[in-house]
Amino acid sequence: MKSLRPILLAFLLVLTFYFVTTRMSGPDGPTWVTRPSHVELTEAAGPSNYDAEEQNNIAVYKKALPAVVNITSTAVAYDFFYGAVPQQGMGSGFVIDTEGHILTNFHVVEGARQLEVTTSDKKKYKAQIVGTDPVHDLAVIQIPNKEVPQAEIGDSKSLVVGQKVYAIGNPFGLSGTMTRGIISSIRSLKGQRGFIDEAIQTDAAINPGNSGGPLLNARGQVIGINTMILTGGVEQSAGIGFAIPINTAKAVLDDLVHLGRVRRPELGVRTIPIGPELANQLGLAADSGLLIVDVVPGSAADRAGLRAGTERAYVGNYPIMLGGDLLVAIEGQPVEDQQDLSHVMQNHRSGDTVTVTIYRGKKRMDIKVVLGEARVVA
Repeated sequence: MKSLRPILLAFLLVLTFYFVTTRMSGPDGPTWVTRPSHVELTEAAGPSNYDAEEQNNIAVYKKALPAVVNITSTAVAYDFFYGAVPQQGMGSGFVIDTEGHILTNFHVVEGARQLEVTTSDKKKYKAQIVGTDPVHDLAVIQIPNKEVPQAEIGDSKSLVVGQKVYAIGNPFGLSGTMTRGIISSIRSLKGQRGFIDEAIQTDAAINPGNSGGPLLNARGQVIGINTMILTGGVEQSAGIGFAIPINTAKAVLDDLVHLGRVRRPELGVRTIPIGPELANQLGLAADSGLLIVDVVPGSAADRAGLRAGTERAYVGNYPIMLGGDLLVAIEGQPVEDQQDLSHVMQNHRSGDTVTVTIYRGKKRMDIKVVLGEARVVA
């Protein structure tokens, strides 16, 4: 009898284990899982509500997107064996009128043999270059479709730091992308071919492919053309992007569309900036200005009678000619360096008559100058 007890105990343990693992966990056993015939969900009473900021973001995007286009440019490079190799680049742009004209960056279309534009509804068109302004990195191209919605052009004159802005474009080929930020600063920017006055600095994410796309205010109006970023060595946004102010583009659009180039004004002088210390050493009548060291024969300055220096001297190791007129203002705006001169010139066109204020020796003079046309920058 004692020998049967271990066997009986083992049998009872096996039976208990079987009952717990099979019967209790089976479909008939107790469980917290329920299987109703259908599932009932409690849904919201109406559509999702957006706060005021979200509603504005959405409104800006819906308003601006139809006018924004993607631009694919195809250029030709040459490999090691001098074989032609097509190279593609991508950028953005936006439609500015009912004729299918599109404003973008010059560097987006520079050297392009072929341009293809993709609109927001995914339709593709061949495009032609109408006009370029390399100095300000601007270009106008055109597509045959004249029914693409046009962007609403704003005003960049009264922008302030802290103002909310939006960028829409084609970063890394991701079409229809919008980013948001603020105006971080408004400053002069030296581009590859010249100064851009009052360039808009923003922390709205701008990446390769955004070039040429619009920078928008909170009303969905274009206030700038996204043009470049500072990256610190990586080819992506680091929170410092720049846009060309739209007023800079508006000032030259007529020339770009009708002439294909900009009639940029030129005085026809070579100058050096003068500060108080150098002015004192040279015995000049004003503490600052641009000393005219050379006048281009036949130029606007030459025709107006502006005078260059005649006495050779050195500033450090740099040879200059002294005795020329000291240019201190144009149209009443002080001119102290080349950037000031560039800023004044950008507000005028070839053929305009301006009043140039100079010192000739100790005598202050106002001279009328009819501005000439600068040679095209290659």
